[in-house]
Amino acid sequence: MSDTPVRPYRTIVQDSGDPGYTNRLLIGTAVTGLVRIEWVQARYGQIIPTNWSHVQMLQYLDSFMPLRYQVDDAQNLIVKEFIEKDFEWLWLYEHDVLPPPDACIRLDRHIRAATAPILSGLYYTRTRPSEPLTYRGRGTGTYTDWQMGDLVWCDGVPTGFLLIHRSILQAMWDDSPEYMVRTTLTRRVFETPRKMWFDPETNQFNTVTGTSDLDWCTRVMKGDYFKKAGWGSFLDKLPYPEYPFPVDTQLFCKHINQDGSVFP
Repeated sequence: MSDTPVRPYRTIVQDSGDPGYTNRLLIGTAVTGLVRIEWVQARYGQIIPTNWSHVQMLQYLDSFMPLRYQVDDAQNLIVKEFIEKDFEWLWLYEHDVLPPPDACIRLDRHIRAATAPILSGLYYTRTRPSEPLTYRGRGTGTYTDWQMGDLVWCDGVPTGFLLIHRSILQAMWDDSPEYMVRTTLTRRVFETPRKMWFDPETNQFNTVTGTSDLDWCTRVMKGDYFKKAGWGSFLDKLPYPEYPFPVDTQLFCKHINQDGSVFP
């Protein structure tokens, strides 16, 4: 027998501290608490691009879903989560919108190409007849001078399927006043217009109402947030800088009611 001592077998694991992923995309969903199975299938049946910022093989995306809040309050809670967790892109994805199965692949292409800091999918109103939510101007109705497959440039887009770069939201967050949503302190990045005042000169009451999505689009443009966020050169390249929000009509989403009615 050899007198050489046997060296014990050792395994050394050294953790680099790198989690191996980046906070690239947060999906924010304002939800009433009830969703159709069609939405569940559309949401969790997405084709996921490879190497797309996932933590585990069961390719779950980071999600945040405020429940039973006013729409603008829910959106502001989502933005708070987004800012504090240092994500790069926010995907606002509402609970009644059904995107195509390849939506993530198309979004990934837009992200890599830096098509725009704000980009919307296409969906229609839940009305009969149903109209596309593509707007140029306020009070001018829907804009329809486009063909399916086009990238349509608008000055008003909805938030049901909307991709937003962090730089835009960070600039708006920094400028927005703080307020409380129940017990949570956030900032008023989104706001639903609901104002009434009396004009003594005309002896009349005046009201302003609307939706948080169009109000937000107006704020982005009037607040010059593209330039504040470092996207000034993006505007300079547009043929019509007054229409800075692209709608990818290949991201054609359906709009669904709780009774299963689908629009258009």
